[in-house]
Amino acid sequence: MRLLIVDDDARFRGLLRMLLEESPDFEVVGEAHEGAAAMAAAKELDPDVVLLDVHLPDTTGFELTPRLAAESSAPTVVLTSSRGDETYQQLAHEAGASAFLPKHELSAAAIKQAVG
Repeated sequence: MRLLIVDDDARFRGLLRMLLEESPDFEVVGEAHEGAAAMAAAKELDPDVVLLDVHLPDTTGFELTPRLAAESSAPTVVLTSSRGDETYQQLAHEAGASAFLPKHELSAAAIKQAVG
């Protein structure tokens, strides 16, 4: 699966890229640090999955998810946050995301399970 990582923390993006690139199931095709860059990268790179942080400098993952879903080749969106708030599960579902995963639970296996 081709994956785009969207998070405003460059260090986190790098660590997640290293983790996912160890898995034969994922190819990390790009990274973005905010919503506008995420939309541009999704259009250019055509990922299968977007791993999307809930809190971005210019928008929220909840607002960005429906915009990604409206694209012609809509990726599967998995929302993530360092906050494990239970309400995020419901908000992620309402936004159209495939799943919500707290950052401390992220792994290749958890993402693979979340996208089905």
